[in-house]
Amino acid sequence: MFILLKKINAWLHLWLGLFSGIIVFILGITGCILVFEQEIRSISEPWLHVAKPADDTYLPPSVLYKKVQKHFPGKELSSMWYHGKERTAHFNLGHDSLVYINPYTAEIVAVVHHEDFFHFIEDGHFHLWLPEAIGEPIVGWGTFVFFVLLITGLILWWPKQWNKKYINSSFKIKWGAKFKRLNYDLHNVLGFYTIIISLVFALTGLIMSFPWFSNAFFVATGGTVKERIISKSDTTVNPSVVPLSQVDAAWKKGITEIGEYNKDAIILSFPKKASDVISLCVDMHNGTWRYVNLDQHTLQPVASTQKKMKEEDLASYLRRSNYTFHVGAFGGLFTKILFFFASLVCASLPLTGFYIWWGRRKKPKTRSKKLNRKLALSNAYL
Repeated sequence: MFILLKKINAWLHLWLGLFSGIIVFILGITGCILVFEQEIRSISEPWLHVAKPADDTYLPPSVLYKKVQKHFPGKELSSMWYHGKERTAHFNLGHDSLVYINPYTAEIVAVVHHEDFFHFIEDGHFHLWLPEAIGEPIVGWGTFVFFVLLITGLILWWPKQWNKKYINSSFKIKWGAKFKRLNYDLHNVLGFYTIIISLVFALTGLIMSFPWFSNAFFVATGGTVKERIISKSDTTVNPSVVPLSQVDAAWKKGITEIGEYNKDAIILSFPKKASDVISLCVDMHNGTWRYVNLDQHTLQPVASTQKKMKEEDLASYLRRSNYTFHVGAFGGLFTKILFFFASLVCASLPLTGFYIWWGRRKKPKTRSKKLNRKLALSNAYL
């Protein structure tokens, strides 16, 4: 029975690996790039930076809003983002462009099309450059197969005996060996050393891909699934949209009273209807954030406002931290570097695995040729 289970495990690992290889390769390579997206942007996009004046006080959102609106009349400005000191702020201009503006002088620095290099990489990572309705399920189920491959691979890696010979072959790479053995070690040993991070990639990816998996994980970690709260501003007393000065007041409250980490960085929305809330995104730090929704008339938090991270229970904390665990941002640059190399190893596994299968596939033919040659020689002497 045990031998049968091992054969089934090996069969699953082989054929699921061949089936999902291209998907895993694309996700791994695009993941490597996206891990350092912000760092690469900071170097390659000069419009993200501005000189900080002696009086480093930001201009309020209303001033920047009116300046952009004047330059782009008729365009919808739904939200804006202050990125922090010595950084430009930006507005989403409709659905396809970003307007970068100096938050100290209101000078428009650049207009950038949303469809840039990183958006192209994201399209590959999220839906393989296919239409979303087709590509997203393929990525989701490809991630599920990858999770199964990690488990079956760990079983295959497990040493038959815990003696020096098997321990060395399972934990060490023979760099001086022939390419075939080196390829095997790169697949087997590196796959083991990165398995914990690879499992994190798979689990967090599944949470992003499937609501049913996200809810199941949430319940398994102690949470209770509830209906999503959609809050609105109270229009019983104030039936009209507030002026921009109220958005300024909400912004001021966000950076002085509400935000705790990275206070100078904040995203805020502009209400279009009297029932809209003013949404603030604060505490953006190492890949986590907090949404605070304020009644536009009273500037009081409404029911859909998120708790502070330190006040969340385990299940909610893990759910809100899913992105930072997926990209490795939770520990700063050190963990991002670890996750970069782990993603690179994940991308290499289909290649090294395919070469192992191809090499073994050719073996029987070679042996049969030798055997036929020996039989022919034997028959010649009869």
